[in-house]
Amino acid sequence: MTDQPPEASPLPEIARIGLGTLWSALRAGVWDFRRAPVYGLFFSAVYVLGGFLMVWLGAGTVTWTLAVSLGFPLAAPFAAVGLYEVSRRIEADQPLRWSAVLGVVWAERRRQIPWIGAIIVIYFLFWTFLAHMIFALFMGLSTVTNISTGWDMFFTPQGLRMIAVELGVGAVLSFLLFSMTVVSLPLLLEKEVDFISAMLLSIGVVRENLFVMLVWAAVIGLVTLVAMMPWFMGLFVALPVLGHATWHLYRRTLYDEI
Repeated sequence: MTDQPPEASPLPEIARIGLGTLWSALRAGVWDFRRAPVYGLFFSAVYVLGGFLMVWLGAGTVTWTLAVSLGFPLAAPFAAVGLYEVSRRIEADQPLRWSAVLGVVWAERRRQIPWIGAIIVIYFLFWTFLAHMIFALFMGLSTVTNISTGWDMFFTPQGLRMIAVELGVGAVLSFLLFSMTVVSLPLLLEKEVDFISAMLLSIGVVRENLFVMLVWAAVIGLVTLVAMMPWFMGLFVALPVLGHATWHLYRRTLYDEI
């Protein structure tokens, strides 16, 4: 007897939301974190330890930078799935057990989430290459400087223009990646949908609620930046809250017809 693949889920309809929905999702995210803080701390540790690895191992060594860059984006979606599963279980009034939550995360390796991780890796490497190209275009003719000890070159007119371009291009690429994953990751956890359809639906949600999702992307970026300041320690709280909130935002942006 052969295992039959699960039946594909129909795609849900996109809902229109307002700024109040973001506040509601954030409050629900805080509540979920307070309800199950150990799970939030556990899954956020993936990001925090990844950040330390990128600083300690990747500083000044191309080999370690590439190694960590390849591994970190692959692990990050599975950590996010863990937070979504905790929120899903709280929402469905199902018991929270480590074996059940980690079992769902482990089972995702055979579904569509790894494809999202592979796309994030390619995206990450493309941005790394593009950032180096922008640096070379603007600063290639400058005197060779050790940027880890001297920052004067960045405060020249040429350096400031380079920073502006880097920030502009990075913001566009980051928002595109945000658009592809903000809904697709929780959708792939809950339903039997292929990753391409999930990403297209996620982009559709952002397109239909552009201003609200721009605000949400800005909130994620700002909160994450502030949380990184004290040696990534703030991420232990910020990431679980944002992860749980993303689940609740996903539930509010799609009509569940199943």
